[in-house]
Amino acid sequence: MNQQNEIIKKEIFEKIKAYDTIIIHRHYRPDGDCMGSSLGLRNILRTSFPDKKVFSVGSDQVAYLTFLGQEDTIDKNEYDNALVIVVDTSTSKRVSIPEYNLGKEVIKIDHHIETDPFGNINYVREDFPSTSTVIMDFFLTFPELKMTAEGARALYVATITDTGRFRYHNVTGETLRLAGRMLDYGLDTDEIFANLHIKEKESLKLQGYVLNHFKTTKNGVSYIYISDRVQKRFKVSNEEASALVNTLDSIKGSLIWILFVDIEGVIRARLRSRFTTVVEIAQAYSGGGHAQASGAVAKNRKEIKKMVKDADEALRLYKQEHKDVF
Repeated sequence: MNQQNEIIKKEIFEKIKAYDTIIIHRHYRPDGDCMGSSLGLRNILRTSFPDKKVFSVGSDQVAYLTFLGQEDTIDKNEYDNALVIVVDTSTSKRVSIPEYNLGKEVIKIDHHIETDPFGNINYVREDFPSTSTVIMDFFLTFPELKMTAEGARALYVATITDTGRFRYHNVTGETLRLAGRMLDYGLDTDEIFANLHIKEKESLKLQGYVLNHFKTTKNGVSYIYISDRVQKRFKVSNEEASALVNTLDSIKGSLIWILFVDIEGVIRARLRSRFTTVVEIAQAYSGGGHAQASGAVAKNRKEIKKMVKDADEALRLYKQEHKDVF
């Protein structure tokens, strides 16, 4: 048990007890972990402290996560003397709704590689595979805290989406034990996976397009660019297109795969890998994230080629040192 982590958890708990208003923020362009962590933490705090005002806020939505529940709409005056908790957000630039800094104090709870400690208290656990498991561990630390099945469901969805159904390398026995405690609330896993993985026909047709048109570099970087024109052709949303990143995750010898998606005039890159890392590549292109799952930005098609070239060189060097790779 890390003594410093225990001290920080106690500090956070004391701050939560001290404030009458708590506002939870997350990053923009939400994924399962940030939405599930935000809504799950809201449920914990509302259930444990029914006399407090607790909100979960964000400026943008994604359709596939609406089954978890709705966020709150609040006035700016709610930030007066409020505690703000920002979850699953590595840098202040990525916080959805800039008013987060109007609160009296800010607590950051995250699991990404630390680059911007923007909170008054920063509780960052890079050893955890998701922010939801950081929150569940926090929840279990204090017997006074309570949660309903709704909160456990949100945290479980966050956990399975950020761990790839427990397939990623940073999953540990503790991850599964924490997820098990979420399941103890009687969750309907059939309903959860149906909401997450049943796709519209248009998405499946675009997936076929990806499988038919992806390219692979000399050293094994597989990639594809889904332009705005292609998205309109298949009648899919930006989020549906972006969700196809792991369509390329099982190609033998292809340890890095990148999905480039046109989103409102900006080319967003989703980088993934097995065994090797991609975060350094992402950081060179205004991005970041995890060692094997990161996001970045390509300014134009020329920069797409440059990013792919950089990834190819990184993979060449990795394969020089590691001969027996899948």
